[in-house]
Amino acid sequence: MPRLGDVSRRLLIGRKLRSDRLEQTLLSKRLALPAFASDPLSSIAYATQEILVILSLGGVALLYATPWIAAVVVALLIVVVASYRQMVYAFPNGGGDFEAATTHLGPAAGLVVAGALLVDYVLVVAVSVSAGVDNLVSTFPTLDGLQVSLAAGFVVVLTALNLRGMRSSGKAFAAPTYLFVVGILGMVLWGGVRSAFGSRPVAESAGYTIEPQLVDLGGIALALLLLRAFAAGCTALTGVEAIANGVPAFRKPKSRNAANTLLVMGLLSVAMFAGVTWLAMASGVHYAGDPCDLVGFDCATQPQRTVIAQVAAAVFGDATVFFFFVQTSAVLILLLAANTAYSGFPVLGSVLARHSYVPRQLHNRGDRLVYSNGILVLAGLAVLLIVAFDASVTQLIQLYLVGVFTSFTLGQSGLVRHWNQRLASPLRDEERAQVQRSRLVNLVGAVFTGLVLAIVTVTKFTQGAWIVFLAIPLLALLMRAIKMHYEAVGVELDPGEDGDVRLPSRVHAIVLVSKAHKPALRALAYARATRPDVLEAVTVSVDLGETRALTDEWDRRGIPVPLKVLESPYREVTRPVIDYVRSMRRASPRDVVTVYVPEYVLGRWWEQLLHNQSARRLKTSLLLLPGVMVTSVPWQLRSSRPAVERAQVSTGSGGGRGVEESGGPDRLRRPRRQGNRVGRRGGPR
Repeated sequence: MPRLGDVSRRLLIGRKLRSDRLEQTLLSKRLALPAFASDPLSSIAYATQEILVILSLGGVALLYATPWIAAVVVALLIVVVASYRQMVYAFPNGGGDFEAATTHLGPAAGLVVAGALLVDYVLVVAVSVSAGVDNLVSTFPTLDGLQVSLAAGFVVVLTALNLRGMRSSGKAFAAPTYLFVVGILGMVLWGGVRSAFGSRPVAESAGYTIEPQLVDLGGIALALLLLRAFAAGCTALTGVEAIANGVPAFRKPKSRNAANTLLVMGLLSVAMFAGVTWLAMASGVHYAGDPCDLVGFDCATQPQRTVIAQVAAAVFGDATVFFFFVQTSAVLILLLAANTAYSGFPVLGSVLARHSYVPRQLHNRGDRLVYSNGILVLAGLAVLLIVAFDASVTQLIQLYLVGVFTSFTLGQSGLVRHWNQRLASPLRDEERAQVQRSRLVNLVGAVFTGLVLAIVTVTKFTQGAWIVFLAIPLLALLMRAIKMHYEAVGVELDPGEDGDVRLPSRVHAIVLVSKAHKPALRALAYARATRPDVLEAVTVSVDLGETRALTDEWDRRGIPVPLKVLESPYREVTRPVIDYVRSMRRASPRDVVTVYVPEYVLGRWWEQLLHNQSARRLKTSLLLLPGVMVTSVPWQLRSSRPAVERAQVSTGSGGGRGVEESGGPDRLRRPRRQGNRVGRRGGPR
């Protein structure tokens, strides 16, 4: 009968998949778009809003710059998409910016990119989910105040969906993604029709003015504010790199399918971002970082609606079916946009683990052939950020773009060197022309993203981006330290050319006993069956009465193994055993000491608190001693039988006569060799 935990696990993440079914988990373009592109598509819901938040610091008068800033963002988006289309062909095995930077700029640059991408993916989850919760509160104002709890709960749901496998999550997220695209493009189209026929949509905030926070905006101050607004609008580019990192998840031909998916994503993002920005300007949306800065708005009794909610209400009418359609799809896509990170972070973690820069457990696939450990790490870090920043999109967004454009710039620079190396090799004329075009695209991408990185650095550093500037090098140093550790361990474990492992002179076996009960007798029988050169039982005397009872029972049973009693005047158990084993090692350094530790196998978690504590401490200390082997001898208590039966069912093992069925440890055949019988009992009584 399956245990409750197995049933819950199966319901949560589904049945286990065999390794040979990996090909069936790969994504078609139809499923890859929502799986990898939900983040850049969903950023349409708040990219325009972030531009307005910054421009509102100068009052309504500065909103005229919104279309111009949006136009530059669109141009940059086109350049970045074109650049990453070259990336998927140059590095079809995944890794994207990390592989490009590591291969062509060196390991140090690769580690900076890796740290930037890891930070970026965590922020994608935190920002996307928080933005989704904001839109949910805009639709249902009664949920105001529950943002942190709702955001953390949605992260848990997303984690469970992704643990079911990339294909399963892609199917789950496909409908909301395509509904959002239809809703936004439909809203833009209907808003254009209304405007063309003289019925221009009017936003609910059109009649409000904005109290400027910055009054003197001449010269440099104005330029810096416009640059800040541009940097905020560049959130529309986040997640573009995920497809290049996840090329191995596509069906064959992988590179071509990934490149086509990038193209579709780019076209949709441009059309939707431009359309929403135009509608926001046409309907007169006014949005402020602090709602109380809106003159005429009652910020004390109601939350400020998001830009996308105001535009939808202006185009379709408040509380209409189409309004709720746009808002519902926006909430869903923002919540599910985190799936871009869930697709990219585990794959990148696997690539880094393959290079030994992160723990190798991140390279292991789980029951559903996904990198489960990477998914869980991502979820845990995202929840920490959500709690630390109170699920505030405005606060989290300040940390967002540094990592994105750091990886963009270094990745594109690495690709430029990649094409330079290709041009240095013999090529046909048509191949040379193609490589030159690719190099030009990536050169333009590197220059533009480098400029944006400089702008982001200048405008966001004091707003919170300094945290990311600190986190990225620390992560890079940590990954380098992990790499050095793995390399040092590899050198230490290398057997060399001869592979010679010297045999010990003798094996001195010790069985730790506290009572003459079944676990101790089984351990003795097992130790005797291994035929060591010397065998003795050892007990620690912490209570004189119990020690005397043990020695009497030893004599009565006639156990053919000498019992040594270690005195412990301070009632310690671990220290006398460690000192005794060390003295044996000093006396015979070429001998190996094997310590057999009887242990209970328990079936209930609370029983772990009641048993095996001394054994665990002893084993931990013994494992630190050179030349000492530690062997656990299990004894299954009755409470463990259901777990044993479940294990037999899950592994397909059948029944059979075990030690207990064959008469217990005393029925084991005694070894022929008796050279280790050095007396009945050694040591003081």
